[in-house]
Amino acid sequence: MKSIFKLMAGTAIIVSMHSAVAMAADVVVGVSWSNFQEERWKTDEAAIKKALEAAGAKYISADAQSSAAKQLTDVESLISQGANALIVLAQDSDAIGPAIEKATAEGIPVVGYDRLIENPEAFYITFDNKEVGRLQAREVFKVKPEGNYVFIKGSSSDPNADFLFAGQQEVLKEAMDAGKIKNVGEAYTDGWKPEIAQKNMEQFLTANDNKVDAVVASNDGTAGGAIAALEAQGLAGSVPVSGQDADKAALNRVALGTQTVSVWKDSRELGKNAAEIALLLAGGKTMDDVPGVQSFNGGPKGVAMKSVFLAPLPITKDNLNVVIDAGWISKAEACQGVKAGSVAACN
Repeated sequence: MKSIFKLMAGTAIIVSMHSAVAMAADVVVGVSWSNFQEERWKTDEAAIKKALEAAGAKYISADAQSSAAKQLTDVESLISQGANALIVLAQDSDAIGPAIEKATAEGIPVVGYDRLIENPEAFYITFDNKEVGRLQAREVFKVKPEGNYVFIKGSSSDPNADFLFAGQQEVLKEAMDAGKIKNVGEAYTDGWKPEIAQKNMEQFLTANDNKVDAVVASNDGTAGGAIAALEAQGLAGSVPVSGQDADKAALNRVALGTQTVSVWKDSRELGKNAAEIALLLAGGKTMDDVPGVQSFNGGPKGVAMKSVFLAPLPITKDNLNVVIDAGWISKAEACQGVKAGSVAACN
């Protein structure tokens, strides 16, 4: 999948990146992860490490283990270890504020990674999350254009949860206004935890006597929790469910038919670009020098940010071959347990 970087003129990128590489020998990039237990972040980390190593820069990191308080001390620790630039995946976009202010006050550039940190001194890189929400809703709507819908949202402390929901609502608004779709359950999922998503889904099933026709879940972890609840009621596979991140387990569920779509955000590209941006900023470039930079003020507080957005891609049974061909997942992993002849990519 092409990133915005790749859509820019090649010369500008080469010049900028050569400058960054030339100055990167003594650069230390600290990465603060919110919760490293999710499969997704290990892929991102590998891409970040690869880009930094190619430039001769050093990688250090810390895992906040889903604790906003720990993440504050993690960032301070990364700074004390000599980080010249920071990449921060925020556990709580508001709570992380003091740490970001401390870093930028000391002249340490910050890249807000995948989750919005509304501070104009922090560069923001992510995928177009509102578009991810649109893609999720669109694929579920294709399967169930009417009926009772449940919305399993992301964490309330993550602005992405609301971006996703806004995109979902854009797609479904007309059908909801016409009474074809009814919202029979909507809840945030603290920490994006699958077990909480499962409990929420169980409650929605009970409240509606199992009469749920579709589930718009905001990522693959929450989708997995929702599907576990559906499976317990014998409904898995008959109720379309969305997700995102193209986790291996989710892609296998897509092949098996228990999950309808996983929106693929090639985090190898996200990690690579974040590392390159951190190197550019650490090397003295301004945010405006970043290839593909654009202005963004769509966060809850309307803070003007400098940003790069990458393009997502919905993965369904029909184009499962895309992630297999890209080396994101092996055919054996994607197609485990799939009935012969039922999915073209698995033949």
